[in-house]
Amino acid sequence: MALFDENTTIEPAPRQRMSRRSVAGVWALAVAMVVLLVITFLPTSYVIQQPGPVYNTLGSATNADGDEVPLISVEGAQTYPTDGSLDLLTVQVQGNREHTPSWFELAMAWFDPSKAVLPIDAVFPAGQTTEQRNEESAAMMVDSQHEATAAALTEVGYDVGATLSVHSVVEGGAAEGTLEEGDLILTADGEAVTDATALRKVINDGAGAPVELVIERDGAQQTVSITPKESTADGETVWFIGVTLITDYDFPIDVTIQLNNVGGPSAGMMFALGIIDTLTPGELNGGEQVAGTGTITADGTVGPIGGIRQKMWGAVDAGADWFLAPDANCDEVVGHIPGGLRVFSVKTLDDSLKVLDTLADGGDLDALPTCSAR
Repeated sequence: MALFDENTTIEPAPRQRMSRRSVAGVWALAVAMVVLLVITFLPTSYVIQQPGPVYNTLGSATNADGDEVPLISVEGAQTYPTDGSLDLLTVQVQGNREHTPSWFELAMAWFDPSKAVLPIDAVFPAGQTTEQRNEESAAMMVDSQHEATAAALTEVGYDVGATLSVHSVVEGGAAEGTLEEGDLILTADGEAVTDATALRKVINDGAGAPVELVIERDGAQQTVSITPKESTADGETVWFIGVTLITDYDFPIDVTIQLNNVGGPSAGMMFALGIIDTLTPGELNGGEQVAGTGTITADGTVGPIGGIRQKMWGAVDAGADWFLAPDANCDEVVGHIPGGLRVFSVKTLDDSLKVLDTLADGGDLDALPTCSAR
């Protein structure tokens, strides 16, 4: 039985023409896609901050020669075995003034909780090249290592003999013509000062009044008077004499920290904890994997750092369960803690040691300070 008549010609239905509205819509979509493609490759004024490498201060790292070496090594004192980890966290910046991320990359980062999109000026100040930023960051890392060593050795009972000296004098600053590179600053308004924090406090307590310094130059002491200049930082009035300072220590033992291609001051607290663990019996962390961040001064004060949200994600990715965060960063921590990570807030090196002692002893972790909304 035939299913169709082979003598019948079947003509296709007439092709319907697109309406003007449909044609306009297609063209609009095409133009939008072209514009989007062009915008994707246009330069931006933002960079992306993301989690960087994680380093165990109790482990090893690659030095400048490409060799694997202990991250912290000590000579001249008894050292002890360690276990677990005391991880320091880093952040990486994607982009710089010479090459910024594309708009597409920024859009992807915007929806990634482990990343942050920042104005380029917040990371690379106007007038500062990438090379200058790297040099400044490397200098801060060296200073951080000195401060961490001083804090750690003081904690375990050593005398570190601190002296404060002028590293450079700012052109046009209040101290120009009065202080010189290499001057030792002994006292400020009659108070002994052995670090920059102490000197800044004396200067700012004076609220602009001349500050009297006893300095040592070429082995001879002299008294000078400097009137600070006013400035504003984070909306607050501060006073400066226009010098960069460096604190030198007379360490009784040799502590070497080797960490290549990492800059900034934020590893200070974890360096100090790693040194203490190396110099004391037992496992400071109870064999657990603990991560943390924070600057440190020789007196054990823990200060705020940048990129803490990215560092928390870095800690989780590295397998840490516990995180030590500077109390001053708590506003950035609340509401942004990755799942599986428990955060404790610390203000001092002693606070950090208390957390580790409690963890090692199986004590009441709920009694320790945590970050809360303020």
